[in-house]
Amino acid sequence: MKAKSWVGYFSLAALAMLLAGCATTTSPPAAAGGDSTKAQITVLYDAFGKSSAMQKDWGYAALIEYGGKRILFDTGNNSDILAQNAKAKGIDLSKLDFVVMSHRHGDHMGGMAYVLSVNPKVKIYAPKESFGVYGGDLPSTFYRKDASLPPEQRYYDGAPPAVMRFGAAWPGVNFELIDKTTEVAPGIHLIALVSDKPGTLELRELSLAINTPDGIVIVVGCSHPGIDKIVAAAAAINPRIHFIAGGFHLLVSNDQEIEKIVATLRDTFKVAFVAPGHCTGEPTFTALKKAFGDRYLYAGLGTTFALGATPRSISDTGHNARTAMDEDDLKNYRTSLAKGDDDGYALLAHDTY
Repeated sequence: MKAKSWVGYFSLAALAMLLAGCATTTSPPAAAGGDSTKAQITVLYDAFGKSSAMQKDWGYAALIEYGGKRILFDTGNNSDILAQNAKAKGIDLSKLDFVVMSHRHGDHMGGMAYVLSVNPKVKIYAPKESFGVYGGDLPSTFYRKDASLPPEQRYYDGAPPAVMRFGAAWPGVNFELIDKTTEVAPGIHLIALVSDKPGTLELRELSLAINTPDGIVIVVGCSHPGIDKIVAAAAAINPRIHFIAGGFHLLVSNDQEIEKIVATLRDTFKVAFVAPGHCTGEPTFTALKKAFGDRYLYAGLGTTFALGATPRSISDTGHNARTAMDEDDLKNYRTSLAKGDDDGYALLAHDTY
């Protein structure tokens, strides 16, 4: 080949490589979810579990991967612990489609600072409250007015904006506030309810409900409005309740109250599988295990549930994981609960967890 031909060949090759490089660098980034076939839930924060690389603490957080979406549900009690636990599981929280904050208690939103440090623009769904930590708004018609007062003694000189907006504890964050059951992605719903229980009266809480081919999968934070009411709201989307994970809010309930809720879940709503954690409570773990048998899934820290017709707990190696708490789990659960506040169980008895 002549020298001139070689020069032309290399020039064309270089141009091709340059164009290929430009195509690579200008391609849009992959979606946070990526794998649309993945359907699983990983417990990132709780007070019991076996994974030694993860730290147990009172609170709750879980990563839900479904339909190509990566959803962080709550952020636990402490940013450093959430960061440690996510790293231990190899989970990158900078790649999320959105976050759901179930309610405004510290053991569910304490890890927010870490999430925002790695993912400052992520959309965060939170319950809408009039003067809540996530911000809010009200029509200015909510307060009574007296036109006989001079302007300097009237709010906004007597000419308030039509809508009054209130700041959030995290200014500039991409919050979207939810006050009714809302479909936020195809088949993925947020259920918004209000507690009528003493101690948490009027507390607003969001729960996640995914309408799968096998039925509704529900993830709950603390179930302050009542786990039975949350399930009833989910049943309005699809009466087939397939799987429930998270905190059932029965930590200090007596045996009669526990048995009533367990029977309602099993017999009234025909719930297929349960994976209780967080504030469900030790006696309720026992009652649910007895009632649901092999349809009860152990939900310790670090557990991943593979969803499907028969949900199962899987370990990092892909093998089936344990299905029940042991003495070490119970010890860790009680220790974390006691450390949660100087008053320990006395605080929890007033429904502030």
